[in-house]
Amino acid sequence: MTDILALLKDWASAPSVAALGLRTLALLLAAWASFHVARTVLLRWIGGLIRSSRTRLDDALLDRQVLRRAALLAPVLVVYYGVEILPGPTPYLLQGINAALAIVLLLIVGACINAFEDTIADYDARTDVPIKSYTQIAKILVYIIGALLTLAVLTGKSPWVLLSGVGALMAVLILVFRDTILSLVASFTIASNRLVKVGDWIESPTFGADGDVIDIALHTVKVQNWDKTITTIPTYKLVETSFKNWRGMQDSGGRRIKRAIHLDMNTIQFCDEAMLTRFASFALIRDYIRQRGEEVQQENRQRQVDLSARANGRRLTNVGTFRAYVAAYLRAHPRIHPDMTFLVRQLAPTPKGLPLEIYVFTRTTVWAQYEDIQSDIFDHLLAVVPEFDLRVFQEPAGSDWHALRGD
Repeated sequence: MTDILALLKDWASAPSVAALGLRTLALLLAAWASFHVARTVLLRWIGGLIRSSRTRLDDALLDRQVLRRAALLAPVLVVYYGVEILPGPTPYLLQGINAALAIVLLLIVGACINAFEDTIADYDARTDVPIKSYTQIAKILVYIIGALLTLAVLTGKSPWVLLSGVGALMAVLILVFRDTILSLVASFTIASNRLVKVGDWIESPTFGADGDVIDIALHTVKVQNWDKTITTIPTYKLVETSFKNWRGMQDSGGRRIKRAIHLDMNTIQFCDEAMLTRFASFALIRDYIRQRGEEVQQENRQRQVDLSARANGRRLTNVGTFRAYVAAYLRAHPRIHPDMTFLVRQLAPTPKGLPLEIYVFTRTTVWAQYEDIQSDIFDHLLAVVPEFDLRVFQEPAGSDWHALRGD
């Protein structure tokens, strides 16, 4: 046994090329074996324990290959401690190994940041601050620092010396990383002013975007349009241009209905007794007809108005009564918000008639429910317009011209 150990010692100390090659091969094989052992331990054993746990962070570490990259430390450390048996100047070899160690650590830190980003994805969707942008900024800083440290190890110079040399190339760096710098500033602007967050509905006509924000990154903001297409907007461009964020509407709990019914002005007239009697049979405005009728009669008596001419005095009109009916109908509607702006108003007459605009809010912000409520309201109002001896304005169609010609 002693003879064998002496033989191995003599072989290890032999300066021959063959011995150096065998020692190098043995070290490389040891490094290769250490990598496979480390990967087996980390991925199979520790990975199995991670899969069986309920914690989400460790699953993200496994999915982002943090353990696989950590296994790279084993061969680097084996080579580091066995560098003396390798041929060549040891200081230069150590510099290369240290640089490789820095790169591996850089890859591990980058993968950890990615895992953290996956873990906070749900929280990022609920908060006003786009955390993903900050994680990407942190990743860029880590890569820059790692690159400086790697260069410092390879060149044997202090990182501060390298930084002083970078100052001379600042103009070139600004030009190369222009979009990144602009996006960085835009990300801080978005975060500090709470301009947009994941889940917001935004409209940006400049980029043809109209839908929900599904991702806010350092360089891009992704919007899923209502037709399920994806619009990608540069982050700094979103801040530069104008866009509409519907978050205020969603947070308020009500969505606005703003639509007008255009009435044919040729059908507007004063109400006679027969019309008032008929209108009084409408339950929603029965009290209105009685109260307003008494008010009009009292005012006309006080002023001693000659009612033989219809232009004299004060009278109810069918369009005013219809406006009162619309207001009463909307106030009685169970899905119209009573505490938000409520208007039923006449707009300026146009060549298309007299617009009677409805400006109210629904109790829901869900798009499909909102459209159902709006459609139901106007279904009823358009159908009830003739009951007030009014007519909805509509431009002549082909059937109208045929009727005029007697076809």
